[in-house]
Order: sequence, then structure tokens, then C-alpha cells
Amino acid sequence: MNITWLGLLAGAVTSVAAVPQVVKTYRTRHARDISIWQPVLLTVGMALWLIYGILLRDVPLIAANIFSIVCYAILIILKIRFREDDKIPVRDYITENIFPEEES
Repeated sequence: MNITWLGLLAGAVTSVAAVPQVVKTYRTRHARDISIWQPVLLTVGMALWLIYGILLRDVPLIAANIFSIVCYAILIILKIRFREDDKIPVRDYITENIFPEEES
């Protein structure tokens, strides 16, 4: 196996790991349990890896980090966008979303 393919596979697997959290946050419309600092710090670290990959002209590093940066940037945007919903007490949030009031 070519070492570049190994790098691409490793990058794809680790990059796709962010997708379920982005999808769940978008579907539930709340990011209450996500610390803003985790995706922010990951994005900064991945940006540094991206710069490193660009300097080395390493395609797997570049591709994996671009994809991951996009995913975590979306997660940061969702965290900010849904911050008002995060202020609703959990009990009220569950009641409103699982047992919505019927309109007459």
C-alpha cells in the first residue's frame, strides 16, 4: 500500500468523526452539552496542521485538515446559533420538544 493512501485513509476516518456531532447538533437544534472551547481549540490546532501540511506539500494532511476545519467551523456556528435554546432549562426543553402543546 502506498504511504499516501494510508495517510488519506487515516485522515478520512478521523475527519469523518466530526460529522455525527454536527448532524446531531443540527437535528436537535441545541448544543447545550458542547463546550465552545473544544471545537475552537481543535480548529486552531487543525489550522496549524493544515499550514504544516501545505509547507510539506502533504496531500493527506491538507485534505484531512480542510475537511475537519469545515466540520468544526459548522459546529462552532451551530453552537453560537443555538445558544438561546441552550439557556432553556433541560426539563422545559424536553417537555416542549417531546410533548408539544397542541394547537386548538
